Amino acid sequence: MNTTIHIDIFSVFIFLGVFLGLILSFFFIFKPSSNIKANRYQGLLLLSLSLIFLEQVLNFTGYIVNVLSVTYTTAWLNLIIGPFLYLYVKRSLDKPGSRIEMINFILPLLYLIYLSFSLIQSNDFKYNSYVLSSQVNLPLREVHPKISNDPLNINRYLDSLLGCQIMFYISLSFINIEKKSREKGTSIFKTGDEVLRSVRNVVFHMSIIILIFVIVKTTLHGNAGNYFIGAYVAVFTLLTTFRIMNDSTYFDRSASFLDISMGKYRKSSLTDEGKQKIINDIKFEFENRQYFAESLASLSDLAKKIGESPHHVSQVLNEKFNKSFFELLAVYRVEKAKKILRDDSENRLIIEEISEMVGYNSKTAFNNAFKKLTGKTPSEFRKSIDS
Repeated sequence: MNTTIHIDIFSVFIFLGVFLGLILSFFFIFKPSSNIKANRYQGLLLLSLSLIFLEQVLNFTGYIVNVLSVTYTTAWLNLIIGPFLYLYVKRSLDKPGSRIEMINFILPLLYLIYLSFSLIQSNDFKYNSYVLSSQVNLPLREVHPKISNDPLNINRYLDSLLGCQIMFYISLSFINIEKKSREKGTSIFKTGDEVLRSVRNVVFHMSIIILIFVIVKTTLHGNAGNYFIGAYVAVFTLLTTFRIMNDSTYFDRSASFLDISMGKYRKSSLTDEGKQKIINDIKFEFENRQYFAESLASLSDLAKKIGESPHHVSQVLNEKFNKSFFELLAVYRVEKAKKILRDDSENRLIIEEISEMVGYNSKTAFNNAFKKLTGKTPSEFRKSIDS
């Protein structure tokens, strides 16, 4: 068989990233955690990327000629990256799911069906495709296909379609992050909320991948672009593997294979006694002094009150309470509001007044937080008490 096997440092590095990515995707999909719904989508995203780059590694090295049957099998997975990214962000931000989300998978499924024209081609045809796309110096084989592998000439527009589709989902993701930031009274670019910071960084890195994709497609030829993107993703899978090996609580909080910011906790100087002290101080401020009712409550202000750094307070909230500062704030505020509603048997207080009493400056933010935690709006909760 006329072929040339070529293995270089890039191919080995990307293959290592693929191997670790396949293992990590299994843990993200199946390991129980408080963030399991988001992790499943993240695991599926990582699994898709790993399979895509596995086929790319086979092409880089020339081994694809020994397994020509797998040619084209992962092309449709490129169109599923955007939907998985978007749904991962939504679940991380505690956005509810719905059946209408299945519409996000229509395009990749349609393209998978269209790929059947390529998948049924002979191995000689697939061999020629490899030689032409990889620009290797090998003779072409004589092929007479009975049917075109691209009867609608769609494949020539696939890169443009892929770029536009992923940018669309990246934009949707940023919109959701921005909305969540406003609800929590923080900034998308400067936030102490670990979940917001994590998903923001994930979307940021996906944007970089798209930027690399656009640059290499417009300036370089061959598979150079795939090399760069594969190496970029491989770096993060390697870093994530090291973090998991050194951090037994990794899956107990919101974390992503495209975000390395959570690694800061691994080197924390906090002892177990120090963490317990912070827990006791937080409970005292919230339960005895009702700090949650302050309209300007913030992580930095709470840290100042208990004499700790915001970094350590954030760490304890994530590790011990399994919540961000604003999530814990909402829990206490809603519980206080429920007590006020129960005690206000004559319904003299209006919802806006109760909202202000528990620390909210916005009735909308109060309604959203209350419904998220109880399944009812404050008015609906009041009616259920009176009935």
